[in-house]
Amino acid sequence: MKHIRTPLAAALAGLLFSMGVQAQGISDDVVRIGVMTDMGGALSDLSGKGSAMAVRMAVEDFGGKVLGKPVEVLEVDHQNKPDVASNRAREWFDVQKVDMVTDLTNSAAALAVIDIARQKNRIAIVNGAGATRITNENCTPNSIQYAWDTYAMANGTAKAIIKKGGNTWYFLTADYAFGHQSERDVTDVINSSGGKVIGSSRHPFNASDFSSFILSAKASGAKIIGLANGGSDTINAVKSAQEFGIDPAKQNLAGLAVFITDIHGMGLKAAQGLQLTEAFYWDLNEQTRQWSRRYFDRMKKMPTAIQAANYSSTLHYLRSVKEAGTDAAPAVMAKMKSLKVNDFFAKNGTIREDGRMVHDMYLVQVKTPAESKYPWDYYKVLATIPGDEAFQPLSKSTCPLVTKK
Repeated sequence: MKHIRTPLAAALAGLLFSMGVQAQGISDDVVRIGVMTDMGGALSDLSGKGSAMAVRMAVEDFGGKVLGKPVEVLEVDHQNKPDVASNRAREWFDVQKVDMVTDLTNSAAALAVIDIARQKNRIAIVNGAGATRITNENCTPNSIQYAWDTYAMANGTAKAIIKKGGNTWYFLTADYAFGHQSERDVTDVINSSGGKVIGSSRHPFNASDFSSFILSAKASGAKIIGLANGGSDTINAVKSAQEFGIDPAKQNLAGLAVFITDIHGMGLKAAQGLQLTEAFYWDLNEQTRQWSRRYFDRMKKMPTAIQAANYSSTLHYLRSVKEAGTDAAPAVMAKMKSLKVNDFFAKNGTIREDGRMVHDMYLVQVKTPAESKYPWDYYKVLATIPGDEAFQPLSKSTCPLVTKK
């Protein structure tokens, strides 16, 4: 039977061909990366200008171009407000033609932006936010959670503490998406391990006074005070615990989202003995030290896991654009998921169908002042947690993109 080529069929064929041609190469002759972060608030030290610098370093190291076209980096402060983050994302995607947005510290802001990236068919790489909703019920085909999440922190820190007898807990929880998710994830670990949650207090984000919350935790008698917060909130909680006489012989603090800049801000005297889970440590090996010293030369501080992940994920994105031959989001996302991550941040890292980048995590303990031999020598690495043990298994995922077997 012969195929009859009608004018309508010819027109459709031409349209499909032109769409295919347009999908190749670089749109607008520029690849634009937007760093959306907290530039001056409670989370700015662990992300902020350092994250923007890490992205710029990655672009420089890649050569400043991909497929012969320049790579531009934009920066914006979302002020830890989801509505500000949403408005900025729409402006970036619609007006400034941003191809990929990254960092996204603050879970509420990140959740808002990844949904807009899905609507606009652009890419969002979450390095700063830890809520597991990002790779569960709020997962999208266009988003990746690269550095860490609350599940990995709960698995690493809570399990280790409970094994050592820390079986009763009281939470100090930041009253927004990340804090709530962190408390839930750690509570699941506590309950499944035979422990007990005695109580919790929810404090405002970027709180200045922790006295009443610390006194409630102290009065509870719980062996462990879980800090389901981050940034300056964690620093202020630890300092307040010291001020109000939390006795380490009776009660210990557990940091559930602690980064090396937090330890620097607290000081080793206040932070010593604290156990936490990290995705990256600058002094882990020679490769991490080499990159971190380059970063230090520019920022005068060592990088957090979030800042290191921004460098790694930006390089992975640019490599994927090159391999795909286009900056079109579906093709680039497919490459990012097919290529492994092998750099100073992760070895044999893989991005799953739910958007979770799976890599090793590290259980560490903060050194005493006497144990620290040089600046930023803050951690003892107690254990390496393999990625497939650190992160939520796909069998438990609520992401609609995951194929259930």
